[in-house]
Amino acid sequence: MRSDSEDLIKEVVKKVFIENQSGNTSSGSGKKLVPAEISGRHIHISRGDLDILFGSGYQLKKLKDLSQPNQFASEETVRLIGSKRVLEKVRILGPCRSHTQVEISKTDAFYIGIKPVIRISGDIEGTPGILIIGPCGFVSLSCGVIISKRHLHIESELASSWGLKANDLVRIRVSGERPLIFEEVLVRCGSAHKLALHFDTDEGNAANLKNGELVELLI
Repeated sequence: MRSDSEDLIKEVVKKVFIENQSGNTSSGSGKKLVPAEISGRHIHISRGDLDILFGSGYQLKKLKDLSQPNQFASEETVRLIGSKRVLEKVRILGPCRSHTQVEISKTDAFYIGIKPVIRISGDIEGTPGILIIGPCGFVSLSCGVIISKRHLHIESELASSWGLKANDLVRIRVSGERPLIFEEVLVRCGSAHKLALHFDTDEGNAANLKNGELVELLI
């Protein structure tokens, strides 16, 4: 199964490589264009926590593929219990990871009554915890709730042609009715990455962005 955003990303990458061969990065304008993706609240889950929430040996059921290689949205959802309110039907993304991580927006955090920090995925030490409820049990995380730092996924070859490397910070220009320039967008590159810019829902709404909309990379 392939998502519409994955098809768009492949077309953009193909176009970029063709134009790079002729000394350009986009059709006539010289702009470096990247498809934006708006990431809603979700969970990356460990094998052990999946067993607790859904039963021993449970396997996630793929709902759809995501743009990044081997990543998928599953059919399974859970409840997140904060000090004030509950977030229902929060989707699990697969495959399983070494540690469970919850990614929400700042609006979500205010709603349920926790104060998460902005972190890049995987950097969870010292972050808040949360109670996760599944159909077969519950998990009380001591840490792992983050607001994901906005970031750019990019293949190694394309990153090199654009003069980028892992952990660089770049700027992104969004045009349209609510134009914005986003600063300090972290570059994540390698064989496990495909061209896509990841914003959370608060950032997407601030710029009136739609999934798959092309934005300009400023270096």
